[in-house]
Order: sequence, then structure tokens, then C-alpha cells
Amino acid sequence: MKILAVKLYENGFVREPFFMGGEGRENECRPDALYRQSLQNYLIDTGSEIILVDTGMPAEMPDAVPDEKTQIHIGARIRDYVSALRELGYEPEQVSRILVTHHHVDHTGELRAFPNATIHIGPEDADTLGLQGPNVVRAAYSDGPYFNFDAHDRIAEGIAFVKARGHTKGNSIVIVEDGGLFYMMHGDVTYSDEALYAGRLSVVAEDEKAARDTLDRVRSFVAAHPTVYCSTHTPLGYENLEARRTVDLNNPPAPVPPEQIAAGKATGRYVCPVCGWCYDPAEGDPARGIKPGTPFEDLPGDWTCPRCRRPKNMFGKA
Repeated sequence: MKILAVKLYENGFVREPFFMGGEGRENECRPDALYRQSLQNYLIDTGSEIILVDTGMPAEMPDAVPDEKTQIHIGARIRDYVSALRELGYEPEQVSRILVTHHHVDHTGELRAFPNATIHIGPEDADTLGLQGPNVVRAAYSDGPYFNFDAHDRIAEGIAFVKARGHTKGNSIVIVEDGGLFYMMHGDVTYSDEALYAGRLSVVAEDEKAARDTLDRVRSFVAAHPTVYCSTHTPLGYENLEARRTVDLNNPPAPVPPEQIAAGKATGRYVCPVCGWCYDPAEGDPARGIKPGTPFEDLPGDWTCPRCRRPKNMFGKA
């Protein structure tokens, strides 16, 4: 079995209050402390199947333009998802399954690119995306407990799709057992590994109580099993994978601040840092009475992201 990182964005950053300030703990965080961010998803080659864990940003998504208020910036695009997949030696037609950790656009942006794939996704998140059709499998988590997690679906030999709600209402974790190790592809249970070691939640949770339960279960799991923690939003994700480095909660890694921060040229659009929805002034938000041609600055103060309801002040330039 091979597990590979599909590397998509690099040279981003996240501020401590964003990724460790959940449960009302933002005031305990250092507002100017920056940690490395990136975007990568994962591929599992079982020898008989090619399985993807999430599918990155849509190819047309503009890069964000960070400023002094930006809380999370995934960096600059290295390549689009399909190009990254091909660089690893795979074609979209070869992909048989896609395991979606949650509905946010940086995890589902290129579901459309895989004509032969069956999509496994938590039922609540399938509803959020409006996913339907014979290729969509709404997770039933019907194969019983998976170690200390309450429920999972067995996808293939050694591959578990684990119920892990909180970050979103249909959030799931993928755990692969191979060579005596457990590879945990967790989506956004944490945005950076430092939060795993500290036991801290981010400010992004559709169900904060469930998110706390999930993080506690993850910490208990990695304490009991040799686990390679494959994060989506920090280079530690692919660095852990490439080194086959397992979690040791008693010895957290030293934080590595970003050496370089990528920034593009502003387009006049604004992007939600949580779900990736992009506001285009040329289109407006007609469903909520915002006419085409309305600049972002002129949106009402109580306007929120149509997809995840994050407030206007969290949006960044794209």
C-alpha cells in the first residue's frame, strides 16, 4: 500500500487565536504568533484501487491576499488538483473512491473531476453540498466501533472511514493501517499539529461540544497507537508522512514559524477563510438582496458567508 500527499498550496500562515482559540480561549492566545500553513490532500494506492482523501480547491479559485488582519492563509497555489495528481503518476479516470472528510470547498473543490469515483461522505455534509446520485454513498458508519471511536465504515482492507463530528456536522476521519502504523487523515480536526499536542480546538466548529469529543478521542487514539498524523493545512502533514513520524504527545515538536509568506495580487473579490466561498462584486449575492456590482465594502455589517455563515470581517482579499 502507498500513501502519498497531493501538494496543492504552500507558504501560508495561521495565527494562534484562530487555530487554538476555540471554546472561548482566544484571549489566551498570542495574536501575532504565526505558524506554517499549506494545503495538501492524500492518495491511497492499495494496489487494486486508487482512493483519494478529499479533492482540494476548485481550479478557478483565486489565491488569497493576506494582510495584518488575516487569521488563516493557505498560501499560493503550487498546482491545481488534477495536475498534482498527474505529477504523482495517476489519471482522474483511475480513481475508484473519494473519501470526503467534510464539506468545505478546500476539501471538495474537484469532486467533479473524477467520473468513475464513488464518493463517501457523512450524510449531513452530503446534504450541505446537495450531493446526490448513484455514485454518492452517504456514510452509515455501520461497521461498529473503531477502537475508541463509536462508529465507522470499513472501506477496504485496512481503511476505516470514522465518524468524527464537530468541525462540521458530518465530519469524518480516514485511518489507514499499514506496516504496523496507523495513518490518520483527519481533515480539519486541527489546523496545525501544535493544537493536537496542546489539546486545543480551533474557532471553527459547527458543533463545538462534538468537536471537543472528537479531539479528545483523537488524542486518546494517538496515545495508544503508533500514529502518523497527516494534516491538511500544515507542512507537518506531509513531513510526518514522508518521515513515517508518529505522534508522541509527551514530546511536542518545536513550532516552526513561516520563513516565507506568499501573496498574490488583489482581484476585487473576497474569500471566506473557513469554507472558501468567494464573493465576486460583479455577481453580488442576489439570493439575499445584494445586487450585482455591489463592492464588498458596501455589504451590510451583518452580512455573512452564504455557505458557512462566517461574518464579513473574517473575509480576506482574493
